[in-house]
Order: sequence, then C-alpha cells, then structure tokens
Amino acid sequence: MRWISISAHGAQFHKTPLAAGRLLARAREAQSQAWILTSATLTTGGRFDHFIAELGIEARTARWDSPFDFARQAMLYLPQTMPSPYDARFPEHVAEAAWPLVRANGGRAFLLCTTLRAVDRVAALLQQLMERDATPLPLLVQGSSSRRALLDGFRGAGNAVLVGSVSFWEGIDIRGEALSLVVIDKLPFAPPDDPIVEAKIRYLRRCGRNPFNEYQLPEAVMLLKQGAGRLIRDEHDRGVLMILDERVLTKSYGRTVLASLPPFARTRSEAEAIEFLTRRREAA
Repeated sequence: MRWISISAHGAQFHKTPLAAGRLLARAREAQSQAWILTSATLTTGGRFDHFIAELGIEARTARWDSPFDFARQAMLYLPQTMPSPYDARFPEHVAEAAWPLVRANGGRAFLLCTTLRAVDRVAALLQQLMERDATPLPLLVQGSSSRRALLDGFRGAGNAVLVGSVSFWEGIDIRGEALSLVVIDKLPFAPPDDPIVEAKIRYLRRCGRNPFNEYQLPEAVMLLKQGAGRLIRDEHDRGVLMILDERVLTKSYGRTVLASLPPFARTRSEAEAIEFLTRRREAA
C-alpha cells in the first residue's frame, strides 16, 4: 500500500507491503539454503499459526520452554478495581494504581504505556504522588531525552521510574535490582485508524478472513510478550508484572492473552504483590 504522513516539517511518501512473505520469498529464491527463524515471541497461545500465515510459508516448528522458573521468580498482578481502558481518566487511574507498588519497591520500575499522550499524563500524576508522599524518586519520561540517555540514567540511578511508550517495550536488557517492576497500562492493540492497520484489515476482510482473530489480537499479544519480557532477564531476576487492562479477564480473548504469557504466579491482591516485591528486596 502507498500512504502519506504529514508533519509540521513536510510530507513523507511511504510504500509498505501488506504481506511481508513476498519479501522473504524473494530472499529465499535468491539464496537456496536452510532458513531458521527464531524469537521468544513468535507464538500466540503457544501456536505459530499467525506467524506462519503472515509469512505465507510452510515450515517445521518447534517450541522450547524457558529455563527460568517464572512461577518462583515473578508474579503477575491484575488489579481488581480498574475502570474500562476507554475511561477518559484511565491514565490517572494507572498512576494511582501503580504508585503503591512503585513506592514499596523503591522505584526500579518501568511503566509502559500504549500512547505518548498517556505517557505524559501518567508521568505528571506520578510526580504529584511522589511530592504528596515525600518520596522523591528519579522520574525519567520518554521525550525528555534520547532513548539511550534515558536508559543510561535508569541503569545509573538504581531506583528510577521510567515512563515510556512502544519504543521501550522491546530490545532492552536490564538485569538485576535496577528493574523489578513492570507496569503495562493496556493491551497494545494497534490503532485501527493507522493507515497500515486499516489497509491490512480491509485486505483480510476481502479474503474472507477475521482481522481481529488473525491479525489484531496476535500482533497485540506478541508486543505484550515483548513488554513482559523486560522483567525477567536471567535466572536471578525476580519481580512483578502488573497489567491494568480489565479486558484480560472480562473478554473471551483474554484467555489467549494469558496463555501466551510466561507461567507467572498470579494474584489480584495489591498486598500480595507488594509482599512479593518486599520479600525479593529482603532476600537480596
């Protein structure tokens, strides 16, 4: 598909393939050899169906469990009192729900949001909560500096809170005490008015396929797994993953989402999540 993005500095013309498999097919034709595709996030609900369909290939698949003891090393906390993610004040609710864990953990937290607007609102309220409770912590916010500078500052501080959007969901390896709490505000569904997403949805409908089940949900699950993957990076890490989107429990597709995450211990109790963090810190 061809599309145009417009900004204050001008316009950019883009050409984006709807089916990435064609590019891979040309590469495979040019190089007759074995191809091995690996990643920690290729499956949805333990199956490779979406990845295989997206590339349009026939392949032998294999999946190995992680060597990490997720049930012992990590806890998934799903709060009981969160409003709908469509609520106008949802970012403020995110900050208010996350703050007790952030404070108990002495920072050492990523708050991952699905939009840049949410990043600013969550960070603003966190700053107010820190001042209210006289608990100053280094607060790093996407947009205030470069990605590399923010990550260097996070590692160096040892007790920082970083609030970021999609660029901080993947490709980051912070091990040990510096990061032991990851908070995710919403399931990362791509906005349906994004030109590429919109075109992909139209294409799948023309093919008689289900865009949500075959594209939107698997893509969101893979990105969620990337965000969750920031928490446990080696066999010594411990921490809490907090997801504040009630749809994980209220929608039928939530079962697929949960089945795609590592087998963390689970709780809906704030006290239990804080106790898990406190025990981790005392053990350290």
